[in-house]
Amino acid sequence: MIRAIRAEWTKLMSVRSTAVALLAVFSFTVLIGYLSAQGGHGNANDAPRTVDHFSFVHRELSGDGSVTARVAQQKDSAPWAKSGVVIKASTVNGSSYVALMVTPDHGVRMLADAKTEATGEGDTAAPVWLRLTRAGREITGYESADGRAWRKVGTLTARALPARAQAGLFVASHGRLHERLVGPGEIVGGFRPTTGQAVFDHVTLAPAGASAPDDWTLTDVAEAPVTHGPPAEIRTASESPGTLRRAGGTFTVTGSGDLGRIGIAGVGSELHGFDRVKDSLSGAQFGMIAAIALGVLAMTSEYRTGTIRTTFGASPRRARVLAAKAVVLAGTVFPTGLAATVTALLLTRPIQRRNGMGPPVHPDPSVSDPTVLRAVVGTAATLALVALVSLGVGVLLRRTAGAVILLFGVFLVVPIVAQVSSVDVNNWVNRATPIAGLAIRQTMHLLGDSTSPWGGFAVLCGYTAVALGAAFWVQGRRDA
Repeated sequence: MIRAIRAEWTKLMSVRSTAVALLAVFSFTVLIGYLSAQGGHGNANDAPRTVDHFSFVHRELSGDGSVTARVAQQKDSAPWAKSGVVIKASTVNGSSYVALMVTPDHGVRMLADAKTEATGEGDTAAPVWLRLTRAGREITGYESADGRAWRKVGTLTARALPARAQAGLFVASHGRLHERLVGPGEIVGGFRPTTGQAVFDHVTLAPAGASAPDDWTLTDVAEAPVTHGPPAEIRTASESPGTLRRAGGTFTVTGSGDLGRIGIAGVGSELHGFDRVKDSLSGAQFGMIAAIALGVLAMTSEYRTGTIRTTFGASPRRARVLAAKAVVLAGTVFPTGLAATVTALLLTRPIQRRNGMGPPVHPDPSVSDPTVLRAVVGTAATLALVALVSLGVGVLLRRTAGAVILLFGVFLVVPIVAQVSSVDVNNWVNRATPIAGLAIRQTMHLLGDSTSPWGGFAVLCGYTAVALGAAFWVQGRRDA
């Protein structure tokens, strides 16, 4: 087998078209990715970076002390809806604070002045006990499952807390993005406010300060009015003010808004509607053109020149010959594709950032991130699989023109036609044809995505196995 691989490597590298095709794989992948990044612009980062908008049930806390409550129930109004306890300089928007909260999907979080954050252990959800203890400007947060055994979440420093601060309960629920497909690649939608609700009990404040023990006040910490542009997407002003209902020691509070800063405590999570990695690797669809040509020529060129008889004469075991060709072909296309995908990612990253598609709304992708690494390496593997499918089709048809036309139709023409037809047709093509392999580029799930990254890659692997399996079977049963 080693001898057959060496022979196929020598043949492939001795043909001028091989170098041209590999250069085209690299160039198309990088160039189209570069052009796509140059043409993409966004304004999500023009939105307010910090948000301080919630319903606040509070009393005065004089000097050092603590506020404790059990979040008995929390409505799952949004993934980052927040309910918990907070110590705040005043009820004015933007005043210093430290908050300890539970969320439906992201556990317990602690936040100070939208600048520093600490995370509780595990994926804790309500019911959970929460406590903030103040010592000067330093506030320590604790969580507990039963109100007896407490676990420290962190100690954070508030920017500016007066001796007499406000402490108590809060509820916030960010706006949610509602989208729908009205055509292939055509999405309509917008942000809608949500209203969170939480039930608190075992509420204590010590020391209580100047106010009476039952003198709890509800205040909406409100953002300035927003009338246009991206800021409305972040601030998500509530449709109605918060409410408070008391039954003995049980508080039921509703509220909208959010608390934090883009990139911290989930603020801006609904704005991540752009996959930077997928956009950077958009050139892979054109890199496939060169991979198809190389895969077809690796077989049909020998049929055209008649050297296939010499090859089979030197190595009568035809299955071994085809296996060697497949190994050599994949071994050349994959590293070329990997160099191209890494280059495209690194080249487009500063361009995207310059065009408003960067942090904090759209974090910089890093090759060290497992999801990004999967997309980069998987795209290179997709190019290699496309070359192998082309090799199999070349064996079956034996004619360069026929094989190339067929494959171009499957990988290029059919997807283009699907994009201008209907949502159902487009989704079916992107799920059930070999083009599904390009889903491996996705690093987040967006509305227009037809299949999952590994699901699409598996479809392409299936087509590769069928094409090569048929090629092995046919080649062993017909004349050269």
